[in-house]
Amino acid sequence: MRLLVLGGTEFVGRAVVEEALALGWEVTTFNRGSHEPPAGVTALRGDRAAPGGLASLARGEWDVVVDTWSWAPAPVREAAALLADRAGHYVYVSSRSVYAYPAPFGADESAPVVAASVGDGDSGSDDGDSDGDGGSDGDYARNKAAAELGAVAAFGDRALLARAGLILGPYENVGRLPWWLTRIARGGPVLAPGPRDLGLQYVDARDLATWCLDAGRRGLGGAYNVVSPPGFVTMGELLETCVKVTGSDAELRWLDTEAILATGVAPWTDLPIWLVGEEHAYMHGGAVDKAVAAGLRFRPVEETVADTWSWLRSIGGRPPTRPDRPAVGLDPEVEARLLRQARG
Repeated sequence: MRLLVLGGTEFVGRAVVEEALALGWEVTTFNRGSHEPPAGVTALRGDRAAPGGLASLARGEWDVVVDTWSWAPAPVREAAALLADRAGHYVYVSSRSVYAYPAPFGADESAPVVAASVGDGDSGSDDGDSDGDGGSDGDYARNKAAAELGAVAAFGDRALLARAGLILGPYENVGRLPWWLTRIARGGPVLAPGPRDLGLQYVDARDLATWCLDAGRRGLGGAYNVVSPPGFVTMGELLETCVKVTGSDAELRWLDTEAILATGVAPWTDLPIWLVGEEHAYMHGGAVDKAVAAGLRFRPVEETVADTWSWLRSIGGRPPTRPDRPAVGLDPEVEARLLRQARG
């Protein structure tokens, strides 16, 4: 199979490239060149957000295109239109954030989507790798929804919309799981946001990549929620796995939701991954039957956490961060105050 990855050097895009190379596919990447792609690919350069930036894509044919763009939608519309007659299938890594908020727990792909138009958006600029989720952020949701429309306008039922949720795994450039691993590795008492049995829903970037490649190869089209089933793991299981993998002496001290929120601590940003109420239902409660029936599989949480920790240590413990996302993690002084409550 001949694969073109628009992006291909960070997180999801890198996972797609590495999985495709492991399958023996012929891989071409296209980006600005801010980061080097893995060895073994044909690297095309261009800034898809600039006038004439797609020039290096004017020639060539591919069986599958995977696009991980997550900024203003015009570059997706323009790339898809340029490639429609020379590519078999277009896989756009979208997000469950396209669903109108609040989506109820158990919502599937038929849930209402935020208002967007195929002509929305000017360009914006980056290497083009998406992390796949942005919570219920309005601009992000509209960008993703409009980009979906652009892909479908060019490819029709040859466009696959992979609506990912929370994405974890090696090369994460948002910092959610890396923050928990780093904090727990320091040891000592660690604030753990309750309830301990709070169900979580996420997808390992490598499982997302494998499914997108296989679905593209098979010619699947339309929208799919590409994430684990609700309650795949609990908050307790995730944090306890972090303790085990890091070999830390950390002591998880659980505090209930109301006590944490009363201090002004923000779920998702101050305490990554953790969400409550409507936001929890929106991000951790999507129905995934359609993607599972189409072959989506999930590796154990122990593997995701261990591999992320191994990667994090291999780069000196400081994960890469996206410039368009705020830093995540709880202020140590705030944690200390909350731990005094948890102790009681």
